[in-house]
Amino acid sequence: MTGIVPELRLSDFTGSDPAARARFQDDLFASLRRWGFVILTDHNVPTDLLDRAYQLSADLFQQPEAVKLRGVGNLRGYAPFGKEHARGSQTPDLKEFWQIGREPTREALAVEPLPENVWPQGLPGFRETFSALYAGLDETGRLLLSALAPSLDLAGDWFESRVRYGPSVLRLLHYPPVPADAPAGAVRSAAHEDINLLTILVAARGAGLQLLDRDGSWVAVETEPGKLIVDSGDMLARLTNGVIPATTHRVVNPDGPNVSRYSMPFFLHPHSDLSLAALPSCRQARTPEPEITAGAFLAQRLREIGLA
Repeated sequence: MTGIVPELRLSDFTGSDPAARARFQDDLFASLRRWGFVILTDHNVPTDLLDRAYQLSADLFQQPEAVKLRGVGNLRGYAPFGKEHARGSQTPDLKEFWQIGREPTREALAVEPLPENVWPQGLPGFRETFSALYAGLDETGRLLLSALAPSLDLAGDWFESRVRYGPSVLRLLHYPPVPADAPAGAVRSAAHEDINLLTILVAARGAGLQLLDRDGSWVAVETEPGKLIVDSGDMLARLTNGVIPATTHRVVNPDGPNVSRYSMPFFLHPHSDLSLAALPSCRQARTPEPEITAGAFLAQRLREIGLA
């Protein structure tokens, strides 16, 4: 374990030992219930792919602003510094990012309206690298959902048909050195909960991620390069009626050298027509939230954070 967030070996779930598989399922559910976070080791995404991705991400954000702005798209491509803010706040986050979504293939478009991706110019290997990373993290997320399903009294493949062509997004994040003229109170990423089912974060290059514990204290979430940090989002919290919470987290400004931080979260989304009504096994946990589809919920949240 690194810090307080439990570490689990994904290979225990994908391996051939039934006892290890069952233990992984129980520990995953317990960690998400308690913390809303878990750290994955021995996962399915190759380390050399993660290393290439981080180098290309740094190369991308080192391009001149005018070049990056050519990549602005509809929730794909480039979002400039200060574009996004936390829900309930108008103070912009101190970050810029580039978003890559599921490719709008004929099969995918039959299920989900997906926009075209925007790819930067002048970065050889960028599309191939991030297409491979997207596919790997998408597989990770689907494995985790299949591991969670039995704890929610669902069939192991219940989530599969509901996320296969969902509008999941891989976000390449750059938090540049905090500028001297940053607005008062602005931080790299203000306190928030993620919108989606699960977020899978490639361990960042640079510290700063913190979660809000139940006692009101902020706790650092740190691990070694090559590991994956997973947290549960609002959509999973609604489906499970709060049994699995969406834990508030943030990225604070550097306490030390004022240098860049790079991060790559994968936001796993279900199909837009999925109802987020509480699952039968979770309805007694509390009074359920009003029913809403994943697509309507996403649209509402994107408006609230300045992205729509």
